[in-house]
Amino acid sequence: MLEALNTWILSLGAQYNVNPYIFGAIYVGAIPFFLASIAWLVKRARAGRSTVAPTMLAGFFFVSAYIYLAIFGQDIPVWVWIFLAALIAYGAWSTIRDTRRKIAAAKAEEAGDSAT
Repeated sequence: MLEALNTWILSLGAQYNVNPYIFGAIYVGAIPFFLASIAWLVKRARAGRSTVAPTMLAGFFFVSAYIYLAIFGQDIPVWVWIFLAALIAYGAWSTIRDTRRKIAAAKAEEAGDSAT
């Protein structure tokens, strides 16, 4: 059964000119860098410094696997791009919301520490 699944996954990769294992490695490998970028963003926002660089890095790591797909993929169906656009939009919205909460909590904690 695993061999059949592996064959099916590799056939999809061949059909669209994308190695699914490279895509998966980029997808999973970018996670620690994405989280580090978010931590850097929160730290800089708490300090009142520019968050442009960490925001851009977080965005890059967030979409890096899809950049691989866009560069090397061929004949990717339109529904895949629509689905990916929806995933990216939701992920971006969710990340922005959570990051804003972390920044607000950190600033509230900092204000509470300075009041005591």
